[in-house]
Amino acid sequence: MDVDFEAKKLGDLCNSEKALIATFGKNVAKKVGRRLQDLLSQERLEDMRHLPGNCHELKGNRAGQLALEVSGSHRLVFRPSDDPLPTKPDGGLDWKQVEGVTILAIEDYH
Repeated sequence: MDVDFEAKKLGDLCNSEKALIATFGKNVAKKVGRRLQDLLSQERLEDMRHLPGNCHELKGNRAGQLALEVSGSHRLVFRPSDDPLPTKPDGGLDWKQVEGVTILAIEDYH
């Protein structure tokens, strides 16, 4: 799957193990790296349903975004980058057709 970053600063952070460790500590940094590798190694978003991290759609003011559990309450938040957005007949996101995502944040939104 194609993985992009909404902000250059976030991309720089995620592409530097040293920066991730300095920001989140070794444990969270390691898991962020794993989740990013999981995204990169899959063909479609649907494949993420079978991997660790509980990939799930968000609701409310975060509708249209998804999250992967990283560690504790930290989440890797992203959105599909496909244009147009693939949808099912009922209007929901068609995970089987999503081939790219844009990382929005690594945060604790709870």
